Amino acid sequence: MTSTETSPGAAARAGTTWRAVDAPPVPPTLEHPDIWAYQAYSEIEHDVQLATWGWTDWWAPLPVIHGALQQQEYHRKILVVALPGEAPGEAPGTAADASPGADVPLTDGTAPAPRDVGGAAIVNLATVSNTHLAYVTLMVRPGLEGQGIGDTLLARVEEIARAADRTTVITFSNHSPEPAPGPDALDAPTGAGRVPVASRPARFALGRGFTLEQVERASVLKLPVDPTLLDALHARSTEAAGDDYRLHTWWDEVPTVWEDQVAILWTRMSTDIPNAGLDVAESPWDAARVRSHLRGLAGRHQHVLITVAEHAPTGTLAAFSVVQMPVPDVPFAFQEDTLVLREHRGHRLGMLVKIANLRAYSERRPGERRINTWNAQENEHMLAINVALGFEPVGVAAVWQKRLG
Repeated sequence: MTSTETSPGAAARAGTTWRAVDAPPVPPTLEHPDIWAYQAYSEIEHDVQLATWGWTDWWAPLPVIHGALQQQEYHRKILVVALPGEAPGEAPGTAADASPGADVPLTDGTAPAPRDVGGAAIVNLATVSNTHLAYVTLMVRPGLEGQGIGDTLLARVEEIARAADRTTVITFSNHSPEPAPGPDALDAPTGAGRVPVASRPARFALGRGFTLEQVERASVLKLPVDPTLLDALHARSTEAAGDDYRLHTWWDEVPTVWEDQVAILWTRMSTDIPNAGLDVAESPWDAARVRSHLRGLAGRHQHVLITVAEHAPTGTLAAFSVVQMPVPDVPFAFQEDTLVLREHRGHRLGMLVKIANLRAYSERRPGERRINTWNAQENEHMLAINVALGFEPVGVAAVWQKRLG
């Protein structure tokens, strides 16, 4: 689905005042009258991604964002939108309500048009772990910057976070390209990665109490990869792994017998990857959460490809790698989680599981494709694997953190 309106609505003129409104609950269908807020979010994200990258692989079309927000089993997700005009009964500049999910009057009874929404934010509140955190995605429609929309949304976001007893807010901003070292760059405290200090997102975050904690590299691999290269990398990795490891590849499922062990791998993803100075604790998974995650991906119209490495002498899983792709046959996919347990590192298992996924994906969807991924800039080992496979950097994401006082 493409954006149906790329220009601001008629009400969004210079001097417009804005109010933050919690969207109606996620509607059951895309035809429901309350879909307007979710359509607006998707349209704004499309335009923001296009303005940042020059392409829209990472944009979530309406069916995808609708499916993602419908799934609330392990995270409560609240969509907030910015609409023109003051909230009824409120003095200019004040919040409409401090409780999450507030039923704020929207208009005179007529649902707003998606194009009238000036910005949007999603607040993601985990419910089983890290219940001190609020993860936030906040966007302003291109062309409406500088009208206070970001501040209006952020104020509401922080109200929601405080009402849910969250003490830390984490948010992200995308930048392309990564700036060169020097006075125009803000360096991550990890010592790896930079963002343009004068960019609007960086100035917004720094001016509102956020600190830069980590920079992630965005990379793209163009397919097909030279089979000679893959064969050589696979041969070296197989030699390093020896006879103790064997691979299993699954599409859109995790066999029941492996659910508990895949849950361990996803649990360790929360502790074994670089987290810089982020206030993040372990996020435990079990078999039920693995099944819920797969249902959620299906609800977001995503296929999932998982390759695991089994340590044959013990029958336990030592590594895994996950690729997601839209159900429609589009020319791109997403390299998601990859992990080798610390106790099994040094056997080139990360390369093995990634090559297995590349081959399986290319068999299912041959031809010219691309795979997008993100890695912490300080994650040297995983970045080395990606570089060897041919991933090329296209930009960075800044990870910002704010402690709520």
